[in-house]
Amino acid sequence: MGLAEIKDRVETEAKRVGRAPESVTLIAVSKVQPNERVEAVLEEGQRVFGENKVQEAAGKWPAFKDRFDGVELHLIGPLQTNKARQAMELFDVIHTVDRPKLAKTIARLAEELGHCPRLFIQVNTGEEPQKAGVLPAEADAFIQECRDLGLSIEGLMCIPPAEEEPSLHFALLKKIADRNQIAGLSMGMSGDFETAIAQGATHVRVGSAIFGERDYS
Repeated sequence: MGLAEIKDRVETEAKRVGRAPESVTLIAVSKVQPNERVEAVLEEGQRVFGENKVQEAAGKWPAFKDRFDGVELHLIGPLQTNKARQAMELFDVIHTVDRPKLAKTIARLAEELGHCPRLFIQVNTGEEPQKAGVLPAEADAFIQECRDLGLSIEGLMCIPPAEEEPSLHFALLKKIADRNQIAGLSMGMSGDFETAIAQGATHVRVGSAIFGERDYS
């Protein structure tokens, strides 16, 4: 499919629902992708990328950031507290703040480092035991807890259950965001990003549709 087609589809869907195309940020999810594929997409002009793991990103992105201006790196995978410092030095945006211990660690490090990445809270909209994220019923309290720590929460993020209708989860995330005066919505992936845009997504995370299927071997 490729970057150009995905960008076209993002723009078309945004216009269809009466939104400005620039109100949707396309995050190219480069996890487990070989460097030559990532480089090709950088050469095409894409500058916003998502990675799942701090270690993998640390091995890949400093060199790319030296070569390509304006790269913005988003952490979209779970963050362990012991990797928080490294994540905060490497990433511009963290989408997966999901528990008090992590929020407290980020707040402490932000004070120490003198800067903080932009932050999204991950909500486990499907209440799946194997998935990270704060439960919907606890989201309001956790958002307030983060704010009390001095953290500015820019958005919410979710990954709907694979077998359920994603639009219900996107609608739930938007509802939580609206009542907490949060503007950012990180939702929608290769298979459902158009649905997410129609529901108000400000960030869509697209990997395989841009880069091709991942090779985990």
